[in-house]
Amino acid sequence: MDKIGPHHKMCRRVGEALCGRPNCPSHKRPYPPGQHGRGRKRISEYQTRLVEKQKLRHIYGVSEKQMRRYFKKATRSRGVTGEELIVELETRLDTVALRLGFAQTGRQARQLVSHGHVSLDGKRVDVPSARVKPGQVIELSPKAKNFVFVREALEITADPPSYLYRNKDQLQGTLSRMPERTEVPLPVTIDERLIVEYYS
Repeated sequence: MDKIGPHHKMCRRVGEALCGRPNCPSHKRPYPPGQHGRGRKRISEYQTRLVEKQKLRHIYGVSEKQMRRYFKKATRSRGVTGEELIVELETRLDTVALRLGFAQTGRQARQLVSHGHVSLDGKRVDVPSARVKPGQVIELSPKAKNFVFVREALEITADPPSYLYRNKDQLQGTLSRMPERTEVPLPVTIDERLIVEYYS
């Protein structure tokens, strides 16, 4: 997924704050950008499914290639495909770092990981898509623990979901167990069944 360019273009396109930020422009202008943004358009069933998939992609910051790989993995699991897809995305290292409150946005969390400021069980990992398994410990580097934006994030973000444990003093966290779909704190409502239909 392209990491540069307008941060809120997709938010305005779907009319929802996919970024989860209270100052998202979509709150004031819930319509696509451009001179024809306010125009009414007939939406097909295909477009409805496409938009739902794009929303989930944007929330987690993954490419289409990555999304298809996660979907294939979800289809091979024993659970419900749509729910398993979200669990796969939710256990990415950058997402876990975000949920632990080490960053305010997904972009910040990805940057922390890709710059080598996050370790997994004591080993530095610089791949945002690395999967976190239950029991593994996530910790920030000594340098990152003093970053201003990390300290600000810890102050303003809510407590992590119940499937995560956070040691706020040590800036450590643990994935206690695999998350349930109903526990995942997505910024907007996602109908994963539409995404399954899109890829089927």
